[in-house]
Parts: sequence; structure tokens; C-alpha cells
Amino acid sequence: MNIEEIDSFVEETIKNNTLNKINNIYLSNKQISVLERYNIDYKNVVDISELIFKVEEYIEDNYSSEELDDLENLSLELSEFNYYYNTNK
Repeated sequence: MNIEEIDSFVEETIKNNTLNKINNIYLSNKQISVLERYNIDYKNVVDISELIFKVEEYIEDNYSSEELDDLENLSLELSEFNYYYNTNK
């Protein structure tokens, strides 16, 4: 890799992982992109649990019709975040 490719990679990584606060939920640009690809309304959810429910519902309703690896990964990310930051231990 040359320096330009490294710079481009770093900039893309930073862009994808930049967090945005939406109704008390922090989502990265990459996560937002996945939600938008599947037309999942993330802007009107009350909390992360509701968003996880919407994602899981979409997966359940559409699992046989398309490949949903990116959406399943997003569901896992959101669930892990919810567990580690919102569960009393």
C-alpha cells in the first residue's frame, strides 16, 4: 500500500465509524447505511430496544427471500451494545 491508499483507508474507516446521536441512540454511519438499505425507520424509535426489535422483525419477515448478513451483524452489534451499556450488572 502506498501512502495515498493508506490515507484513503483511514479516512473511509473514520467516516464509517463516526457516531451520530439519534433520539438517545448512537449509531455509526455504517449502521445507518445498513438500516437505510432495508428501509428500517431508525429516526422514530424511542430507544435501542425498539430498534433491535424492528431489525429482528425485518429479519424474521424476510429471511427466506434475501441474504441478510449485514443486517444480522447489525442486530448483534446493537444487542451487545445494549447489554454492556444498559444492563445493570
